[in-house]
Amino acid sequence: MCALLVTPARQDQDQELQVRALSVPEYQTFLSRTPAASFLQYPSWGRVKDLWRSEMVGWHCPGGEIEGAGLVLYRQFPGTRKYFAYLPEGPVADWSDPRIDRWLNPLMRHLRAAGAFAVRIGPSPAYRRWDAATAKAATGTGRQISDVLATEVDPVGAALADRLRTRGWKRCGGEDDGDAQPRHVFRVPLAGRSLDELWSGLNQEWRRNVRKADKAGVETVLGTSADLPEFYRLLRITEERDGFRLGRSLAYYEQQYRVLNEEQPGRMRLYLAIHRGEILAAHTMISTGSRVWYQTGASADHRREVRPSNALQWRMMRDAHALGADEYDMRGVPSTLDPDERSFGLLRWKLGTGGQVVETLGEWETPMDGVANTALYKAFQAYLARR
Repeated sequence: MCALLVTPARQDQDQELQVRALSVPEYQTFLSRTPAASFLQYPSWGRVKDLWRSEMVGWHCPGGEIEGAGLVLYRQFPGTRKYFAYLPEGPVADWSDPRIDRWLNPLMRHLRAAGAFAVRIGPSPAYRRWDAATAKAATGTGRQISDVLATEVDPVGAALADRLRTRGWKRCGGEDDGDAQPRHVFRVPLAGRSLDELWSGLNQEWRRNVRKADKAGVETVLGTSADLPEFYRLLRITEERDGFRLGRSLAYYEQQYRVLNEEQPGRMRLYLAIHRGEILAAHTMISTGSRVWYQTGASADHRREVRPSNALQWRMMRDAHALGADEYDMRGVPSTLDPDERSFGLLRWKLGTGGQVVETLGEWETPMDGVANTALYKAFQAYLARR
Protein backbone atom coordinates (compact mmCIF):
# COMPACT_ATOMS: atom_id res chain seq x y z
CA MET A 1 0.00 0.00 0.00
CA CYS A 2 1.33 3.44 -0.92
CA ALA A 3 1.41 6.32 1.51
CA LEU A 4 -0.19 8.70 -0.95
CA LEU A 5 -2.16 11.87 -0.46
CA VAL A 6 -4.42 12.26 -3.48
CA THR A 7 -5.96 15.71 -3.60
CA PRO A 8 -8.78 17.03 -5.79
CA ALA A 9 -7.99 19.08 -8.86
CA ARG A 10 -7.04 22.67 -8.05
CA GLN A 11 -6.30 25.72 -10.15
CA ASP A 12 -2.96 26.16 -8.36
CA GLN A 13 -1.74 22.59 -8.89
CA ASP A 14 0.54 23.66 -11.75
CA GLN A 15 2.31 26.12 -9.48
CA GLU A 16 5.39 24.87 -7.66
CA LEU A 17 4.91 23.80 -4.07
CA GLN A 18 6.88 25.46 -1.29
CA VAL A 19 8.68 23.57 1.49
CA ARG A 20 9.04 24.85 5.03
CA ALA A 21 9.61 23.40 8.49
CA LEU A 22 6.51 22.19 10.35
CA SER A 23 5.71 22.17 14.03
CA VAL A 24 4.88 18.84 15.65
CA PRO A 25 1.12 19.66 15.83
CA GLU A 26 1.07 20.68 12.14
CA TYR A 27 2.91 17.52 11.16
CA GLN A 28 0.72 15.23 13.24
CA THR A 29 -2.43 16.84 11.84
CA PHE A 30 -1.20 16.05 8.33
CA LEU A 31 -0.36 12.44 9.28
CA SER A 32 -3.86 11.99 10.69
CA ARG A 33 -5.12 12.46 7.11
CA THR A 34 -2.60 9.97 5.67
CA PRO A 35 -3.15 6.71 7.60
CA ALA A 36 -0.87 4.65 5.34
CA ALA A 37 2.30 6.60 6.25
CA SER A 38 5.19 4.53 7.62
CA PHE A 39 6.05 4.64 11.32
CA LEU A 40 9.51 5.79 10.17
CA GLN A 41 7.92 9.07 9.13
CA TYR A 42 6.34 9.81 12.51
CA PRO A 43 7.85 12.47 14.81
CA SER A 44 8.74 9.82 17.38
CA TRP A 45 11.21 8.19 14.98
CA GLY A 46 13.34 11.32 15.06
CA ARG A 47 13.61 10.89 18.83
CA VAL A 48 14.49 7.20 18.46
CA LYS A 49 17.35 8.09 16.09
CA ASP A 50 18.93 10.52 18.54
CA LEU A 51 22.34 10.41 16.84
CA TRP A 52 20.69 12.22 13.93
CA ARG A 53 19.23 15.71 13.95
CA SER A 54 15.62 15.66 12.80
CA GLU A 55 13.30 18.13 11.11
CA MET A 56 9.69 17.90 9.94
CA VAL A 57 8.96 19.63 6.63
CA GLY A 58 5.81 20.23 4.63
CA TRP A 59 4.90 21.03 1.02
CA HIS A 60 2.48 23.94 0.73
CA CYS A 61 0.23 25.18 -2.04
CA PRO A 62 0.12 28.93 -2.63
CA GLY A 63 -3.05 29.00 -0.53
CA GLY A 64 -1.14 27.55 2.44
CA GLU A 65 -2.63 24.04 2.53
CA ILE A 66 -0.17 21.24 3.41
CA GLU A 67 -0.06 18.80 0.47
CA GLY A 68 2.77 16.54 1.64
CA ALA A 69 5.22 16.15 4.51
CA GLY A 70 8.35 14.33 5.56
CA LEU A 71 10.58 13.56 8.52
CA VAL A 72 14.17 14.41 7.59
CA LEU A 73 17.08 12.91 9.52
CA TYR A 74 20.40 14.76 9.22
CA ARG A 75 23.71 12.97 9.86
CA GLN A 76 26.77 15.23 10.08
CA PHE A 77 29.84 14.19 8.13
CA PRO A 78 32.78 14.10 10.57
CA GLY A 79 34.97 17.18 10.47
CA THR A 80 32.54 19.27 8.41
CA ARG A 81 29.41 21.34 8.79
CA LYS A 82 27.68 19.38 6.06
CA TYR A 83 24.95 16.77 6.44
CA PHE A 84 23.60 13.64 4.81
CA ALA A 85 19.79 14.06 4.65
CA TYR A 86 17.66 10.92 4.93
CA LEU A 87 13.87 10.50 4.70
CA PRO A 88 13.26 6.84 5.69
CA GLU A 89 10.25 5.42 3.83
CA GLY A 90 9.34 8.98 2.97
CA PRO A 91 8.44 11.65 2.24
CA VAL A 92 4.67 11.24 2.41
CA ALA A 93 3.75 12.74 -0.95
CA ASP A 94 1.52 12.22 -3.96
CA TRP A 95 3.92 9.99 -5.86
CA SER A 96 1.32 9.42 -8.59
CA ASP A 97 1.77 13.06 -9.67
CA PRO A 98 3.71 12.98 -12.98
CA ARG A 99 5.01 16.49 -12.24
CA ILE A 100 7.61 15.15 -9.86
CA ASP A 101 9.80 18.25 -10.10
CA ARG A 102 7.23 20.34 -8.23
CA TRP A 103 7.88 17.99 -5.28
CA LEU A 104 11.61 17.34 -5.60
CA ASN A 105 12.90 20.81 -6.54
CA PRO A 106 11.61 22.67 -3.46
CA LEU A 107 12.74 19.79 -1.22
CA MET A 108 16.27 19.93 -2.63
CA ARG A 109 16.44 23.70 -2.19
CA HIS A 110 15.33 23.40 1.43
CA LEU A 111 17.80 20.63 2.23
CA ARG A 112 20.66 22.40 0.50
CA ALA A 113 19.97 25.49 2.60
CA ALA A 114 20.05 23.26 5.68
CA GLY A 115 23.60 22.15 4.79
CA ALA A 116 22.90 18.83 3.08
CA PHE A 117 25.49 17.54 0.61
CA ALA A 118 23.38 14.52 -0.43
CA VAL A 119 19.86 13.17 0.01
CA ARG A 120 18.33 9.71 0.37
CA ILE A 121 14.58 9.15 0.04
CA GLY A 122 12.38 6.07 0.36
CA PRO A 123 9.31 6.55 -1.87
CA SER A 124 6.35 4.53 -0.64
CA PRO A 125 4.90 2.93 -3.80
CA ALA A 126 5.41 -0.77 -4.27
CA TYR A 127 7.24 -1.96 -7.37
CA ARG A 128 6.28 -5.62 -7.81
CA ARG A 129 4.32 -8.25 -5.87
CA TRP A 130 4.37 -12.05 -5.83
CA ASP A 131 1.67 -14.01 -4.04
CA ALA A 132 2.77 -16.84 -1.76
CA ALA A 133 1.77 -19.61 -4.17
CA THR A 134 3.75 -18.06 -7.03
CA ALA A 135 6.88 -17.58 -4.94
CA LYS A 136 6.71 -21.06 -3.42
CA ALA A 137 6.25 -22.72 -6.83
CA ALA A 138 9.32 -20.92 -8.19
CA THR A 139 11.82 -22.08 -5.55
CA GLY A 140 14.94 -23.75 -6.89
CA THR A 141 18.72 -23.80 -6.88
CA GLY A 142 20.14 -20.38 -7.63
CA ARG A 143 16.71 -18.79 -8.08
CA GLN A 144 15.96 -15.20 -7.08
CA ILE A 145 12.56 -13.58 -6.71
CA SER A 146 13.51 -11.22 -9.55
CA ASP A 147 13.69 -14.28 -11.86
CA VAL A 148 9.96 -14.86 -11.44
CA LEU A 149 7.17 -13.11 -13.33
CA ALA A 150 5.44 -10.89 -10.78
CA THR A 151 1.81 -11.43 -9.87
CA GLU A 152 1.35 -7.67 -10.05
CA VAL A 153 3.42 -4.68 -11.17
CA ASP A 154 2.50 -1.35 -9.58
CA PRO A 155 2.23 1.23 -12.39
CA VAL A 156 2.86 4.14 -10.00
CA GLY A 157 6.07 2.55 -8.74
CA ALA A 158 7.31 1.66 -12.22
CA ALA A 159 6.67 5.17 -13.54
CA LEU A 160 8.24 6.81 -10.51
CA ALA A 161 11.41 4.72 -10.85
CA ASP A 162 11.80 5.94 -14.44
CA ARG A 163 11.22 9.56 -13.40
CA LEU A 164 13.84 9.37 -10.67
CA ARG A 165 16.41 7.75 -12.97
CA THR A 166 16.00 10.40 -15.66
CA ARG A 167 16.71 13.05 -13.01
CA GLY A 168 19.97 11.44 -11.92
CA TRP A 169 18.78 9.66 -8.78
CA LYS A 170 20.45 6.29 -8.14
CA ARG A 171 18.73 3.29 -6.59
CA CYS A 172 20.76 2.32 -3.53
CA GLY A 173 22.53 -0.98 -4.07
CA GLY A 174 21.50 -1.16 -7.72
CA GLU A 175 19.37 -4.25 -8.23
CA ASP A 176 20.62 -5.85 -5.00
CA ASP A 177 19.18 -5.39 -1.50
CA GLY A 178 21.43 -2.42 -0.80
CA ASP A 179 19.05 -0.28 1.23
CA ALA A 180 19.03 0.76 4.88
CA GLN A 181 15.40 -0.40 5.02
CA PRO A 182 14.41 -3.82 3.60
CA ARG A 183 13.64 -3.65 -0.11
CA HIS A 184 11.75 -6.94 -0.12
CA VAL A 185 9.09 -7.23 2.55
CA PHE A 186 6.25 -9.65 3.28
CA ARG A 187 2.72 -8.34 3.74
CA VAL A 188 -0.47 -10.12 4.74
CA PRO A 189 -3.61 -8.33 3.46
CA LEU A 190 -6.23 -7.79 6.18
CA ALA A 191 -8.73 -5.33 4.67
CA GLY A 192 -12.07 -6.96 3.87
CA ARG A 193 -11.07 -10.33 5.36
CA SER A 194 -12.69 -12.04 8.33
CA LEU A 195 -10.65 -13.88 10.95
CA ASP A 196 -11.90 -17.16 9.47
CA GLU A 197 -10.57 -16.09 6.07
CA LEU A 198 -7.28 -15.08 7.65
CA TRP A 199 -7.04 -18.49 9.33
CA SER A 200 -7.82 -20.36 6.12
CA GLY A 201 -5.13 -18.28 4.38
CA LEU A 202 -2.47 -19.93 6.55
CA ASN A 203 -1.02 -23.06 5.03
CA GLN A 204 -1.54 -26.46 6.66
CA GLU A 205 1.82 -26.40 8.44
CA TRP A 206 1.07 -23.02 10.05
CA ARG A 207 -2.41 -24.08 11.19
CA ARG A 208 -0.98 -27.32 12.58
CA ASN A 209 1.75 -25.43 14.47
CA VAL A 210 -0.68 -22.90 15.95
CA ARG A 211 -2.88 -25.77 17.15
CA LYS A 212 0.18 -27.56 18.52
CA ALA A 213 1.15 -24.47 20.54
CA ASP A 214 -2.38 -24.17 21.90
CA LYS A 215 -2.52 -27.85 22.86
CA ALA A 216 0.88 -27.58 24.58
CA GLY A 217 -0.42 -24.71 26.71
CA VAL A 218 1.58 -21.86 25.19
CA GLU A 219 0.17 -18.53 26.42
CA THR A 220 0.51 -15.32 24.41
CA VAL A 221 0.47 -12.14 26.49
CA LEU A 222 1.42 -8.49 26.22
CA GLY A 223 4.65 -7.62 27.97
CA THR A 224 5.87 -4.32 29.39
CA SER A 225 9.11 -2.36 29.35
CA ALA A 226 10.25 -4.54 32.26
CA ASP A 227 10.32 -7.51 29.84
CA LEU A 228 12.64 -5.85 27.31
CA PRO A 229 15.84 -7.30 28.89
CA GLU A 230 14.43 -10.81 28.38
CA PHE A 231 13.43 -9.93 24.82
CA TYR A 232 16.97 -8.70 24.21
CA ARG A 233 18.53 -11.84 25.71
CA LEU A 234 16.42 -13.98 23.36
CA LEU A 235 17.31 -11.72 20.45
CA ARG A 236 21.02 -12.32 20.98
CA ILE A 237 20.33 -16.07 21.02
CA THR A 238 18.36 -15.74 17.77
CA GLU A 239 21.10 -13.73 16.08
CA GLU A 240 23.69 -16.36 16.99
CA ARG A 241 21.47 -19.23 15.85
CA ASP A 242 20.33 -17.68 12.56
CA GLY A 243 23.59 -15.99 11.59
CA PHE A 244 22.69 -12.31 11.55
CA ARG A 245 23.49 -9.26 13.67
CA LEU A 246 21.18 -6.27 13.98
CA GLY A 247 23.74 -4.32 16.00
CA ARG A 248 21.21 -2.78 18.38
CA SER A 249 21.71 -2.40 22.12
CA LEU A 250 19.16 -3.04 24.85
CA ALA A 251 19.14 0.72 25.46
CA TYR A 252 18.06 1.25 21.84
CA TYR A 253 14.97 -0.95 22.25
CA GLU A 254 14.17 0.60 25.63
CA GLN A 255 14.29 4.07 24.09
CA GLN A 256 12.24 2.99 21.08
CA TYR A 257 9.57 1.45 23.32
CA ARG A 258 9.40 4.53 25.55
CA VAL A 259 9.40 7.14 22.78
CA LEU A 260 6.85 5.45 20.52
CA ASN A 261 4.44 4.83 23.38
CA GLU A 262 4.84 8.37 24.65
CA GLU A 263 3.66 9.53 21.24
CA GLN A 264 0.66 7.20 21.41
CA PRO A 265 0.03 4.52 24.05
CA GLY A 266 0.18 1.08 22.48
CA ARG A 267 2.05 2.25 19.38
CA MET A 268 4.79 -0.29 20.13
CA ARG A 269 3.82 -3.57 21.76
CA LEU A 270 5.92 -6.40 23.11
CA TYR A 271 4.31 -9.85 22.81
CA LEU A 272 5.50 -12.81 24.87
CA ALA A 273 4.95 -16.54 24.37
CA ILE A 274 5.07 -18.29 27.75
CA HIS A 275 5.26 -22.03 28.31
CA ARG A 276 5.48 -23.62 31.77
CA GLY A 277 6.28 -20.23 33.24
CA GLU A 278 9.17 -19.49 30.86
CA ILE A 279 9.28 -16.90 28.07
CA LEU A 280 10.19 -18.85 24.95
CA ALA A 281 9.62 -16.11 22.34
CA ALA A 282 9.19 -12.34 22.27
CA HIS A 283 8.14 -10.24 19.26
CA THR A 284 7.60 -6.50 18.83
CA MET A 285 4.76 -4.88 16.86
CA ILE A 286 4.25 -1.26 15.78
CA SER A 287 0.95 0.26 14.67
CA THR A 288 0.15 3.62 13.05
CA GLY A 289 -2.97 4.67 11.17
CA SER A 290 -4.11 1.82 8.93
CA ARG A 291 -0.87 -0.16 9.08
CA VAL A 292 0.70 -2.64 11.49
CA TRP A 293 4.26 -3.97 11.41
CA TYR A 294 5.87 -7.01 12.98
CA GLN A 295 9.26 -5.48 13.66
CA THR A 296 11.61 -7.85 15.50
CA GLY A 297 11.29 -11.45 16.67
CA ALA A 298 13.35 -13.46 19.14
CA SER A 299 13.07 -17.01 20.45
CA ALA A 300 14.87 -19.53 22.60
CA ASP A 301 16.83 -22.52 21.29
CA HIS A 302 14.94 -25.06 23.38
CA ARG A 303 11.33 -26.31 23.36
CA ARG A 304 10.92 -25.12 19.81
CA GLU A 305 8.58 -28.07 19.22
CA VAL A 306 5.76 -26.22 21.03
CA ARG A 307 5.88 -23.54 18.30
CA PRO A 308 5.85 -20.34 20.37
CA SER A 309 6.64 -18.05 17.40
CA ASN A 310 3.70 -19.36 15.37
CA ALA A 311 1.43 -18.77 18.34
CA LEU A 312 2.72 -15.21 18.74
CA GLN A 313 2.32 -14.35 15.07
CA TRP A 314 -1.25 -15.62 14.97
CA ARG A 315 -2.05 -13.54 18.06
CA MET A 316 -0.42 -10.46 16.50
CA MET A 317 -2.28 -10.91 13.21
CA ARG A 318 -5.56 -11.16 15.08
CA ASP A 319 -4.75 -8.03 17.07
CA ALA A 320 -3.78 -6.16 13.89
CA HIS A 321 -7.13 -7.20 12.41
CA ALA A 322 -8.91 -5.94 15.53
CA LEU A 323 -7.12 -2.58 15.18
CA GLY A 324 -8.63 -2.20 11.71
CA ALA A 325 -5.31 -2.42 9.87
CA ASP A 326 -5.38 -2.84 6.10
CA GLU A 327 -2.34 -5.10 6.16
CA TYR A 328 0.06 -6.87 8.48
CA ASP A 329 3.60 -6.06 7.38
CA MET A 330 6.09 -8.75 8.42
CA ARG A 331 9.00 -6.57 7.22
CA GLY A 332 12.08 -7.87 5.48
CA VAL A 333 12.59 -11.10 3.59
CA PRO A 334 15.58 -12.23 1.50
CA SER A 335 15.38 -12.09 -2.28
CA THR A 336 16.61 -15.69 -2.65
CA LEU A 337 14.31 -18.56 -3.61
CA ASP A 338 17.08 -21.12 -3.19
CA PRO A 339 16.12 -23.64 -0.46
CA ASP A 340 19.81 -24.37 0.11
CA GLU A 341 20.49 -20.76 1.14
CA ARG A 342 20.42 -20.27 4.91
CA SER A 343 18.38 -17.06 4.65
CA PHE A 344 15.61 -18.78 2.68
CA GLY A 345 14.24 -20.25 5.90
CA LEU A 346 12.88 -16.85 6.95
CA LEU A 347 11.04 -16.41 3.65
CA ARG A 348 9.69 -19.97 3.78
CA TRP A 349 8.30 -19.32 7.26
CA LYS A 350 6.55 -16.11 6.21
CA LEU A 351 5.20 -17.64 2.99
CA GLY A 352 3.14 -19.94 5.21
CA THR A 353 0.92 -17.02 6.22
CA GLY A 354 -0.41 -16.76 2.67
CA GLY A 355 0.60 -13.14 2.10
CA GLN A 356 2.69 -11.52 -0.60
CA VAL A 357 6.36 -10.82 -1.25
CA VAL A 358 6.50 -7.10 -2.08
CA GLU A 359 9.45 -5.45 -3.75
CA THR A 360 9.28 -1.84 -2.65
CA LEU A 361 10.60 0.91 -4.85
CA GLY A 362 13.61 0.96 -2.53
CA GLU A 363 15.77 3.87 -1.48
CA TRP A 364 17.21 6.46 -3.87
CA GLU A 365 20.11 8.86 -3.45
CA THR A 366 21.59 11.87 -5.17
CA PRO A 367 24.30 14.37 -4.25
CA MET A 368 23.57 18.08 -4.32
CA ASP A 369 24.82 20.01 -7.34
CA GLY A 370 28.45 21.05 -7.25
CA VAL A 371 31.88 19.43 -7.37
CA ALA A 372 32.43 19.82 -3.62
CA ASN A 373 29.15 18.11 -2.74
CA THR A 374 29.83 15.25 -5.15
CA ALA A 375 33.31 14.74 -3.67
CA LEU A 376 31.93 14.83 -0.13
CA TYR A 377 29.22 12.33 -1.10
CA LYS A 378 31.83 9.89 -2.42
CA ALA A 379 33.89 10.34 0.75
CA PHE A 380 30.79 9.72 2.85
CA GLN A 381 30.05 6.48 0.98
CA ALA A 382 33.63 5.34 1.59
CA TYR A 383 33.31 6.29 5.26
CA LEU A 384 30.15 4.19 5.65
CA ALA A 385 31.77 1.24 3.86
CA ARG A 386 34.63 1.22 6.40
CA ARG A 387 32.33 1.22 9.43
